[in-house]
Amino acid sequence: MYRAKQPAVYLMASERNGTLYLGVTSNLVQRVWEHRNHVVPGFTSRYAVTRLVWFELHASMASAIAREKTLKAWRRAWKVRLVEDANPTWDDLWTRIAGAP
Repeated sequence: MYRAKQPAVYLMASERNGTLYLGVTSNLVQRVWEHRNHVVPGFTSRYAVTRLVWFELHASMASAIAREKTLKAWRRAWKVRLVEDANPTWDDLWTRIAGAP
């Protein structure tokens, strides 16, 4: 079960096989909402990266940060495979975490 305040590593995409963004947060719903609504100027706003395509929950921020560092070192193809293994149709998982229609 997802809790609002739980450390997570996540991947966002502009579209299927599009621009990817990897991040870590202590509040996935809030952070993804910020990306979707372009609250903070930067990479995701510039490249319209608004679709949550993969996430992984962690028990602590330390483990989430360690996982993010590992994934940042991965090649793009490996990240795409990570998404496709869990979410083959690249659905936007926003509704799954936010309970939105």
